[in-house]
Amino acid sequence: MRVFILIVSLFFLLFSCQDDNKLEAEISKIDINVNIERFDIAFAEAEPTNLPALKANFPFMFPRQYDDAFWYNKMQDTLQRQLSEETIKKFPALKTETKDIKKMFQHLKYYFPTFKTPRIITTTSDVDYKNKVIVTDTIAIVELDTYLGNDHFFYEGLQSYIVANMTPDQIVVDLANAYAEKYVLNSRRKHLLDEMVYFGKLLYIKDKVIPFISDAQKIGYTQQQLDWAFANQEQIWKYFIQKELLYSTDSKLPNRFINPAPFSKFYLAEIDNESPGKIGQFIGWQIVKAYMNNNDVTLNELLNTPAQTIFNKSYYKPRE
Repeated sequence: MRVFILIVSLFFLLFSCQDDNKLEAEISKIDINVNIERFDIAFAEAEPTNLPALKANFPFMFPRQYDDAFWYNKMQDTLQRQLSEETIKKFPALKTETKDIKKMFQHLKYYFPTFKTPRIITTTSDVDYKNKVIVTDTIAIVELDTYLGNDHFFYEGLQSYIVANMTPDQIVVDLANAYAEKYVLNSRRKHLLDEMVYFGKLLYIKDKVIPFISDAQKIGYTQQQLDWAFANQEQIWKYFIQKELLYSTDSKLPNRFINPAPFSKFYLAEIDNESPGKIGQFIGWQIVKAYMNNNDVTLNELLNTPAQTIFNKSYYKPRE
């Protein structure tokens, strides 16, 4: 019997892989032109006399509350010059990033046909790691000085869990997340379950639009952290159920289990010391994947489906 089940499983896996390959081949044919505009280089090389032209080409990069004197001073600022030098040294061409962004845009266009390719602008931000990318309907801004590598001296003093994802390979991940946030209905989240499913939706969209990126990178984990989450999934779920956390409105829960952190806070020393942060996002991701696997619904239908419906119809039950 076990042999039969194994054969059937391999049979479905084979055909699933073939379907995935056909889909990726179809998506790769979508005509997308990606041109990254290096505002960071243009500003670094500009003289005060170039400021009017820069403002004309990139008006959205010059907030009205700052007068020209502010930008003249910034052009001469020693720290700004060093920041620009380090950024250009790390990213002289952005060839890999351009390829990845193009593939992501092709997937976005496939799943969201109204998607329009934006202008992609690179800049520096005085290492504003809380706003690494900014996207609108027409513009995507990437702050390159927040991706210089987790060992860069500019990041000394920042906590290691933050610096861990300040690497070049996270650029496309952060862009995918920013676009996912635009598509998922961001309704008021009352309970921990609401938070978990919301972030699970974002991660599931990343599954679709950046399938060429590892699951660990999508959630901002190391592979070891992701392996720990899968290995302890049943115990985590039991904890949430036993402590009656799913429908709790405790305002401390997002910081314990959802938001970026060095570890998740179970208040159990043997677990807290090993767990990665955002474990609630991970569980929400598994719930959403179970829902999509067990129901005949489209990605667009998923976006506005309430968390409770997703949970009820996911039949989520982790096993060791």
